Amino acid sequence: MSLASAPSDLSDLRDYAFEWALVDVETSGLVPRRDRVLSVAVVTLGPDGEQTGEFSTLLDPGCDPGPVHVHGLTAERLRVAPAFEQVAERIGALLEGRVLVAHNAQFDYDFLAHEFARAGLRLPVDRRLCTLALNRRVDPPTDDLKLGTLAAHYGVPQLKAHDALDDTRVLAGVLRASLRAAAGLDLPLPLVACPPRQDPRFAPKPPKTPCAFRNPGRLTPGGPLVQGMKIAVTGETGTARADLVLRGVAAGLNMMGSVSRHTSALVANEPSGGSAKARRARAEGVPVIDESAFLRLLGDVRPGTPHEGAAIPEPARPPHPVPPTPAAVPDRGLAPVREPAPAPEPAPPSSPALPAVPAPREPDAGGAAGPKPGAKRSAKPRGPLTGRRVLVLGGTHPDAVAARTRVVELGGAAAINLSAGVTDVVVLDGGHGDRRLARITELLLPVHDAAWLVAPVVTQASGAEGRRAAAHVLPRGGVVDLPLPRGRGPADRWTVTASWAQQTACEIDVVAFVLDEDEQVSFDEDFVFYGAPENPGGTVRLLSDGPTEQTVSVDLATLPPSARKVVVAAAIDGSPAFGDVGALHIVSGPGTSAAALAQATLDAATTERTMLLAEIYRRGESWRLRAVGQGYDHGLGALARGYGVDVTD
Repeated sequence: MSLASAPSDLSDLRDYAFEWALVDVETSGLVPRRDRVLSVAVVTLGPDGEQTGEFSTLLDPGCDPGPVHVHGLTAERLRVAPAFEQVAERIGALLEGRVLVAHNAQFDYDFLAHEFARAGLRLPVDRRLCTLALNRRVDPPTDDLKLGTLAAHYGVPQLKAHDALDDTRVLAGVLRASLRAAAGLDLPLPLVACPPRQDPRFAPKPPKTPCAFRNPGRLTPGGPLVQGMKIAVTGETGTARADLVLRGVAAGLNMMGSVSRHTSALVANEPSGGSAKARRARAEGVPVIDESAFLRLLGDVRPGTPHEGAAIPEPARPPHPVPPTPAAVPDRGLAPVREPAPAPEPAPPSSPALPAVPAPREPDAGGAAGPKPGAKRSAKPRGPLTGRRVLVLGGTHPDAVAARTRVVELGGAAAINLSAGVTDVVVLDGGHGDRRLARITELLLPVHDAAWLVAPVVTQASGAEGRRAAAHVLPRGGVVDLPLPRGRGPADRWTVTASWAQQTACEIDVVAFVLDEDEQVSFDEDFVFYGAPENPGGTVRLLSDGPTEQTVSVDLATLPPSARKVVVAAAIDGSPAFGDVGALHIVSGPGTSAAALAQATLDAATTERTMLLAEIYRRGESWRLRAVGQGYDHGLGALARGYGVDVTD
């Protein structure tokens, strides 16, 4: 139901009273470390929601403006505009002491962070709020969560999309209405702390070129180098390290920054040295050659086997992978995979010199883990709870897991947070003390006991008319086909968003690994985490939208042919385990604002501290998504080393 208007007075919402700086930027591309801001607008609001200031300007980026058909900003219009550094201090004054607000806030924040860094200034932002993340928690009955869709739902007029100033004015109305909706559900705001970003790490960096060839294995004694071999270098070298790497890349080798069991050879003039790479090579039995031998072998590198879909590079030039040819797009959404599926594969074990990676736990009576090998993938579940979202309160961990598992068996979706999309609430032992129950009663939501899940009788939920279709519910191990990418664009950035209940004793970090056919990263930078939220090609990004959710975005159209799988995982930063955290909910769909097309609720078992959540992987010409839900007792460092990442504890 749309609102007739969006009231601006928020003086009665004392728990949501902040000084706000609403921001929108139009950019020459999608990669903050490479592309530039073309226009920026800032609107400031007081704690009562009333506007207190406004500023907007076009900017001369000093480069090609990119997709003019999207933003309408031609090079001719921008040539007479000021450069960013000329207006940076004025923008900074509007941001100082306020919470930065944007729709998909990390995008705008990262672009501003890089522009301030280029200008040699501090970005004066300590916290930000994403209205997209806020509305994911509210879950309004809209087809998607795009700014224009939310504006129509909340009754906010929109005059000109992709105009920075108008978008910011629209954002102000959406923020006011979203804050009221959050207050109605008694939701905490997903505020994100923002680290300083004025250091040189945020200067633009050229992307690394993925190797176009498959790894043929290890270098044999007296044998030649073969294109695709993974080569690492350690210690002092007579030739500059950068030159050795460039020459190796030009020859078609995969020059690595770390050593794993899949490394073909290590170049070291002191093979018995004490470097971490040398120690790892000895532990793994990786061949070690000196610099002179490597240079000699570079003169006769044998042809390798290209990755499927990769172009064979010309001699003496770095390989340039070619994205897979776009194919026709299916009619709509995801197609459930019906043939038998392999069980989720365990994480690669670490080397004998490192902590062993334990095997994933088998499912217990509560269903904390998933299907055993040989389990069938079923068609989309249908049952009395189809289209319902059920929140379970209280109960012991095994009882709550069993209740959520039963919800999925009956065709419903298991919720872990209260939102406008919740249709039913099940209260187990101890659940009557949950602070959310008072608000649930005010909202007139149906409340049931555990016996209801035996044979539930449902009634039409209030406000259910016109609600978008529920996302496809996946059990643990469930797999669906993804629509084939059409080309480079926001719609081809498939997202996996993980969310959990608010924590006070720990933080949860979502990470991603881009893996090759050996289940290894091609280079350390294909490990995407909070400290490196984007891989070199910009194909995989981490979006931190609040303390209870994080998103991994994958550009399926531009992943190099060497990338066979993207694994999304979560790790505990603190002493608790996932058994203390409870269930994690994942949703997946095209783009950051589109409606989710697949969802799963993953219940941790007991002592696990890392959890594989989902994987997006190639299957022939297509891509698939699997809900994984495997837990391990070791930390993130051991998981990363198992995938070939050089981690310093």
